[in-house]
Amino acid sequence: MRSLHITAAVLAFAALASCAHVGVADRDAIARQLAAPSRSADDRERDARDRPDAVLELAGFARGDTIADIFGGGGYYSEIISGIVGPRGQVLLINNAAYDAYAKKGLEPRLAGNRLPNVRYSIAPNEALGLGENALDGALIVMSYHDLYHADPDSGWQAIDAGQFIDQIVSALKPGGRLLIVDHAAREDTGKADAQALHRIEETFAVRDFKAHGLEFAGSIETLRNRDDDRSRNVFDPAIKGRTDRFVHLYRKP
Repeated sequence: MRSLHITAAVLAFAALASCAHVGVADRDAIARQLAAPSRSADDRERDARDRPDAVLELAGFARGDTIADIFGGGGYYSEIISGIVGPRGQVLLINNAAYDAYAKKGLEPRLAGNRLPNVRYSIAPNEALGLGENALDGALIVMSYHDLYHADPDSGWQAIDAGQFIDQIVSALKPGGRLLIVDHAAREDTGKADAQALHRIEETFAVRDFKAHGLEFAGSIETLRNRDDDRSRNVFDPAIKGRTDRFVHLYRKP
């Protein structure tokens, strides 16, 4: 019975993945930005692990778009997207206080001297992200969606009302707006349980979660999968850090 359940799940994802390239991605614009000489050596090294070329092709962010990089940390994706959306576009790089403390060292040189003039950085409370209504062409949460279901008061990470948080994003997206999610995959049938100890979340749980808040599943790619990761380790374990099995999903607001 379990093998039938797994097979059905795999087939369902294969069908969904067939509509992966739903955005109007400009491959040349992505390639130009990744090759920009102003990018740091650390960012270029990360490119090989995180494959932003493939991830942003799926997202389909375009020139002139307004995109929210939610829990964007040190701004790795914000810088890439700033070049893709161009001077008439805008990137909202949003951290909460805990992410700001974690990412400060990387953010300061990235934003110094107004080197990314179309990136607006803000520190916002989880319950009031300041995204507006029908204001965004797109948004992304990279390796941080699971944190909506994680709490660690000792480190300053307070519990989040995940439903209210997601509703803010959905309200802020324009009709047709896209939400890109990249996260560490958890074991089957674990739902959100592994978010606490392992910093992982189950892929099928994510699909149900965003659909429950009114978004449509629009596609996925397999670029960041690692079948050698059995998904039993904490993502910060040196044995798997930087090589976790990750899912990449795109959702769309009807």
